[in-house]
Amino acid sequence: MPLALSSYSYPLLAVFLTILYFFLFVIWIWILIWICLDIFRSRDLSGGAKALWFLFVLFIPLVGVLVYLIVRGNGMHQRLVGQRGQQEEQFRSNVQDAAGPQSPADQLAKLADLRDQGVLSTAEFEQEKAKVLA
Repeated sequence: MPLALSSYSYPLLAVFLTILYFFLFVIWIWILIWICLDIFRSRDLSGGAKALWFLFVLFIPLVGVLVYLIVRGNGMHQRLVGQRGQQEEQFRSNVQDAAGPQSPADQLAKLADLRDQGVLSTAEFEQEKAKVLA
């Protein structure tokens, strides 16, 4: 019976170590996911190179992650900054498109483009033009 009682003792240091191990495990999973995302988002790697890097990181995780960070670590930040810049520009252009043109000249240019593309007929163009100018 003393063995059963001692197995239920969980000292404070063991609690601390368990939390530390769990924290390190979560960080490790986060790094693996981050590197896999970087591998597949890289535009400078071919499909075969992406597959090789992914398999290397998947089957030999510790060595694969360290080698990836050494070889391609500098580019990770640059790719992330470039991608965020592209997303921000795309967001701004979407917001501007959704807000619509601000000046009547912009509205008329957009209507003229639609007429030239064949989306609007000449009568519809003249009708919308009268609305804009009114």
